[in-house]
Amino acid sequence: MKRTISGASAVACALLALNARAEIEIDPDATIHDSPTTLMGINHIGLSVKDLDRTLAFYQSVSGFELVSRQSVRNNAAADQLFGVEGVAYEIAVLEAPNMLFEFIEFEHNADKPMRKMPVNGPGMTHTCFQSASNDSGYEKFGDAGAAILSYSNRPIDLGGYGVTYAYGYDPEGNMFEMEQLDPEPLAQVEAKLRWIDEGHSMWMTQVALVTHDIERLTNWYADIMAFMPYRTGDYEGHPRMAEVAGEPYLSLLASWFRMDSRAKTIELWQYRDPITPEPTSKKGVTDFGYSYSIEVGDIATEVGRMSSLGVEFMSEPVNMGEYHQVYAHDIDGNVFALRQWNNPDSKFSVPNLEQ
Repeated sequence: MKRTISGASAVACALLALNARAEIEIDPDATIHDSPTTLMGINHIGLSVKDLDRTLAFYQSVSGFELVSRQSVRNNAAADQLFGVEGVAYEIAVLEAPNMLFEFIEFEHNADKPMRKMPVNGPGMTHTCFQSASNDSGYEKFGDAGAAILSYSNRPIDLGGYGVTYAYGYDPEGNMFEMEQLDPEPLAQVEAKLRWIDEGHSMWMTQVALVTHDIERLTNWYADIMAFMPYRTGDYEGHPRMAEVAGEPYLSLLASWFRMDSRAKTIELWQYRDPITPEPTSKKGVTDFGYSYSIEVGDIATEVGRMSSLGVEFMSEPVNMGEYHQVYAHDIDGNVFALRQWNNPDSKFSVPNLEQ
């Protein structure tokens, strides 16, 4: 049975109550499966890059994810409509992680634009996360591949003694990512992760991380748009090991989390109070360097209509890109996200099959 949300006021009350507690469980079992919509989960992380060959080689060498497609696109009216750029030309490559896709796009019109290193305190989609077993450490693999480690340490950092270590790093273009290493006990809590390892995978992706200047506002927005509640909120003041992970001398921050499947994927929101997250001055362009993400839906026309009625502004009508229909939009902070519906509902790249 699906549960319904109790409204934005429940989120606001939980965030206000954080003055008294570090973490509050709003609904520990809440997931996207509680949403009465056709939303299915995170289908892919997108990354707009300057040098596709270099960036793709970096991530593929570390992750071992399979390259499932690579193609050049130009003189394509559907692509022009999707990206809102007349005569758009780009090359796209797609890696398949055990539970989602990782898509890289190099746009020709970005060739002379400068790259920018993402600050840990944002604003924007600051990172995604790569998980691995502690005995086959992603942290070590990323370091060996030349990642610039942001965290204050020569090893990943244990936040709380619960068998998970963390670190942040930068890829060759300054895109930040997180590395999590799981000891046997937390690894065994999610059966799928043990199965992925048995199938020969050493890494998987878990996260969309959005950093905002107003977490109550952004949390309420996502709760309304996705029609289910975050499962937890958090308030952290001066946590020394979290500061080590973020590469900062001191941290004060708020957080909330939406579970995008039963246990392995989340949208997490952060607001840094020290160092402060600045308010964005503009919306992120759909083809700008950096991250975007997509939510898979069962009925894209219905979801565009429903979200539009809630104030979401879409770049176009859903566009048929061959294997799927897709449309881009901005969240209330100006972050770029997409809705995607596979034309073949049984596609091996659809969320139910990706999450098996």
